[in-house]
Amino acid sequence: MNKIIRIGTRDSQLAVWQATLVQSLLKAKGFQTELVPLKSDGDIDLVTPLYAMGVQGVFTKTLDSALLSDRFDIAVHSMKDVPTQMAQGIVAAAVLPRASHKDLLVPKNGTEFLSDTAYSGLIATSSIRRKAQWLNRYPHHRITNLRGNVNTRLRKLSEENWDGAIFAAAGLERINLRPETAIELDWMLPAPAQGAILVVCRETDTTTFEACALLNDPDTELCATIERDFLKTLMGGCSTPISALAEIENKMLRFRGNIFSLDGAAHLAIEKTVAVEDARELGTIAANELLEQGADKIVATIRNGN
Repeated sequence: MNKIIRIGTRDSQLAVWQATLVQSLLKAKGFQTELVPLKSDGDIDLVTPLYAMGVQGVFTKTLDSALLSDRFDIAVHSMKDVPTQMAQGIVAAAVLPRASHKDLLVPKNGTEFLSDTAYSGLIATSSIRRKAQWLNRYPHHRITNLRGNVNTRLRKLSEENWDGAIFAAAGLERINLRPETAIELDWMLPAPAQGAILVVCRETDTTTFEACALLNDPDTELCATIERDFLKTLMGGCSTPISALAEIENKMLRFRGNIFSLDGAAHLAIEKTVAVEDARELGTIAANELLEQGADKIVATIRNGN
């Protein structure tokens, strides 16, 4: 292939890092590339809470439009930001090996407040998934909205009177910004596909698709697909606190998923382990079991604004 593969990316430090990783991987396969940075709506509006912006794919739709308009050949996304129903004309070309799936608490002044049940801690996050799981564990705490790229959010934490903020480990670690004080929240299930990077291209561009397919990691693709099927079947999106994690070990796949009410008070959880070769439909199966147990009522309550 002689053409230069144009790589579309958001212009934040983390997004450019991810796109540069894809660029280096394609270069190692013998392909010529160039980066084409753009601002997404999610980067421009740093005030409105993500769940109030009213659209799935708030960080991906600008790139998707430019990709379909042939401004570049591929777009690189954090997979957890990509809607489960991708834009018509766009297909997944590669899922890269997953980094850490975990969430981190970055405390401002230590973590003693976590064990003080009389103290109403103030935690910053823009994710209602993190908010719901946090309030389930610490119902006496308060949550404040936190928007902006990783650098902006770390700066806001240093400036505000918050007790801590929650971040994705992968985002901080990729650009070497993980504070030494950060604590892994092992009890918090991640967003579906958290820590995975997705490369997409136009459905009609088979040449570029075949080039990017060389980068695909089958295990990460399987796990992320199962997690996203769980999300899709539960009819969840950015405005629904749904978490999922699939992990492969010794040819077995362990799946864990849950759904919470917005205040964290109500929730349903499920765990299943099957052989890898039998796992492809596991996300859908698990979600349907939770729907039978009443998850649809939690979703309906959220959609009604309660």
